[in-house]
Amino acid sequence: MAEEPLNPGDVAPPGTPGTGENICPLCRGTGRVDSKECPRCGGTGKVIEGIGGA
Repeated sequence: MAEEPLNPGDVAPPGTPGTGENICPLCRGTGRVDSKECPRCGGTGKVIEGIGGA
């Protein structure tokens, strides 16, 4: 099974323990910035971030 490629805003691959999906803060979930694909989320509108705190 091939892993999904990471986008620049992702901190880990999807499904990694301690992470979760969040709305991309750059495009606010639209997947677009200035009529172009968002460079942070790769156009998905979502990023993978760490959850919880230490």
